[in-house]
Amino acid sequence: MRALAINGSPRKNQNTAKLLQAALDGAAGKGTETELIHLYELQYKGCVSCFACKRKDRPHGHCVMRDELAPVLQKAYDAEILILGSPIYYMNITSGMAAFLERLLYPNTIYSREIPSVFPRRKAVGFLYTMNMRQEQMAPFGMDSNLRTYQNSLGTIFHDKPEILYACNTYQFSDYEKYESSMFSESEKAAYREEQFPKDLEAAFEMGKRLAGSV
Repeated sequence: MRALAINGSPRKNQNTAKLLQAALDGAAGKGTETELIHLYELQYKGCVSCFACKRKDRPHGHCVMRDELAPVLQKAYDAEILILGSPIYYMNITSGMAAFLERLLYPNTIYSREIPSVFPRRKAVGFLYTMNMRQEQMAPFGMDSNLRTYQNSLGTIFHDKPEILYACNTYQFSDYEKYESSMFSESEKAAYREEQFPKDLEAAFEMGKRLAGSV
């Protein structure tokens, strides 16, 4: 069994990546092969509306674009467990993750009322989000509705509702004094991280464990 984690953050060793690794560690406890891929190491683009994946004379389910994302998409299709992670930029996932999801999901959607997904089997999916805002700020900023489209699409394409984890009020900078950030208290951020981030890591670990156990 294989578990693939996709890091949609440009940072390879910070909040999102650490949570993804924790989720993989949880999945690995079930004897699962694991891999973490960093999208921002790759050269690729989102969907270009070629519609090759919708042609009646071609097989469906795979993006025809040949770039550095192509083998990653194949790994994502082959893995029994797919764990996605993205920080929140301007109230939504990063552009890198959005481009990845366009290429992953759209080829498996054909314009048929009878066939909502051409993907042939269930896939266990988890999505981890990291964000600077506090949890009580999510609703006023419309975060649930902002992210629901991707979550619903993942559920439709891969035949099961994805597991979701939010890590809020994240610690952004190694040294807050270097950056314009007067709206934050570094000491409060640091105290929150010390108390909460280990819990977030444990929650990610348990997510990975559950996903592996569900396959």
